[in-house]
Amino acid sequence: MRIVPLRLAVVDDHALFRRGLVGLLNDMPEFKVVGEASNGHEALEMIQSSQPEVVLLDVNMPEMDGIQTVEALRKLRLPLHILMLTISQHEEDLMGAIRMGADGYLLKNTEPDDLRKSILRVAGGEGTLSPEVTGAVMRALARQSEITNQTPLSDRELEVLACLADGQTTSQIASRLFISENTVKTHVRHILEKMEAANRTEAVSKAIQLGLIQKT
Repeated sequence: MRIVPLRLAVVDDHALFRRGLVGLLNDMPEFKVVGEASNGHEALEMIQSSQPEVVLLDVNMPEMDGIQTVEALRKLRLPLHILMLTISQHEEDLMGAIRMGADGYLLKNTEPDDLRKSILRVAGGEGTLSPEVTGAVMRALARQSEITNQTPLSDRELEVLACLADGQTTSQIASRLFISENTVKTHVRHILEKMEAANRTEAVSKAIQLGLIQKT
């Protein structure tokens, strides 16, 4: 049985909510809030100095949002669990956070005791989701599985697709990937056919929705 309180950090740009949450968590004997921040940049510095075990992280924040923060934290390879706590039910935010390495995704209407249990689950290496967003996860995974199983893109096609998402022209893609422009055009044609897209823009949009590439 754990005796020392679990070390937490809270990252949210809304000061009133953040301070209320900090107070709520500190009133729970299982937890001790060791740091707080209002955006991703502050969070990176704070987390490395205060060394929390679990971070509660909002999605929509200025300067550096929650999903970008998750990605940056994972690159630091810290022994850390990340729990998103947000109002956003957008599938793009949800799947973006999960793909970047978040351990859980809760909505801010979560009851205090459910939040307590979720934090403990995440700290124990389990995942957790608000019931309201589980359907979105299943739908996104089903779509991704469908396109992966039926029309898998090759590694090279995924590279070309990522270049398209960056807005690169055929000649720029050819130069970047060290292939001919005709080869680029062939890859683009195959991508459009496999994704049943009318043009490059639609292909990129579908790829982002399916999680094949990240939105830039």
